[in-house]
Amino acid sequence: MHTTLISASELIALRQAGTPHLVFDCSFELMNPAAGEEQYRQAHIPGAVYAHLDHHLSDKLSPDASGRWQPHPDAASGGRHPLPSRERFAAWLSSVGLANTMQAVVYDRQGANYCGRLWWMLKWAGHDAVAVLDGGLPAWLGAGGDVVDGTEAGHFQSHFRLGPPLRRLATTADVAAQLGDNAQTIIDARAAPRYRGEVEPLDPVAGHIPGALNRPFNLNIDADGKFKPAAQLREEFEQLLAGRDPASVVHHCGSGVSAVPNVIAMEVAGLGPSALYAGSWSEWCRDLTLPVAKG
Repeated sequence: MHTTLISASELIALRQAGTPHLVFDCSFELMNPAAGEEQYRQAHIPGAVYAHLDHHLSDKLSPDASGRWQPHPDAASGGRHPLPSRERFAAWLSSVGLANTMQAVVYDRQGANYCGRLWWMLKWAGHDAVAVLDGGLPAWLGAGGDVVDGTEAGHFQSHFRLGPPLRRLATTADVAAQLGDNAQTIIDARAAPRYRGEVEPLDPVAGHIPGALNRPFNLNIDADGKFKPAAQLREEFEQLLAGRDPASVVHHCGSGVSAVPNVIAMEVAGLGPSALYAGSWSEWCRDLTLPVAKG
């Protein structure tokens, strides 16, 4: 069973062995939400299901009476990409044919920025057998893997069953209650200028959660497009944490998506599972009673 990363050669071997599995293509472009699905139609791993960030991995946003966009009442988080309820997510997994006995493999073309979201959600749904294709589609092509175009035929109804969550979802209330407490270490995955509050292209307020450390998610990826070696990741995170307990870490970003490569990297580094604040900055900064730091 693969639970963090899977190499292209390992995926090829898994497919040749006939191991039950399902591959998900999570390619996406934040500023052009239709682009990822078009990339999938142009070329994807045979049999891969397309997982759209907005449609499948997030709940819907609807305007309230004042015109502000709000998540569905049963959403599991707020923010720009609210998590759907576990039950709604399980229904989608069933509709695309993921069974509890299958190995799930997720990939994208954007440095694991988007497929990590599905990796985390499957862990949250109780499914441990999920791994990120290290290096994404470019690594698959580099290893001689074949691709097809178009869309896939319908998949069978699998009746996916939820299990106990294997990763912790932190809420705004959780983060606020432990602000400044040594029991919580916040890591912000956004680019440094956004963290410092110098620019804010997406959310109404610039800055960061007071006390948060900054580690942009792309620092986990090496020049070859794959995650850095485990020893290097461990050294970098230990330097960032400076003696803080890795188990105290809560990751966030703008909307709970690009924080996940940091979650994965800590696990690859052997530092254990850590929590995700899925509502992230986009949920935090909309509550004007919560503090904001800059610099």
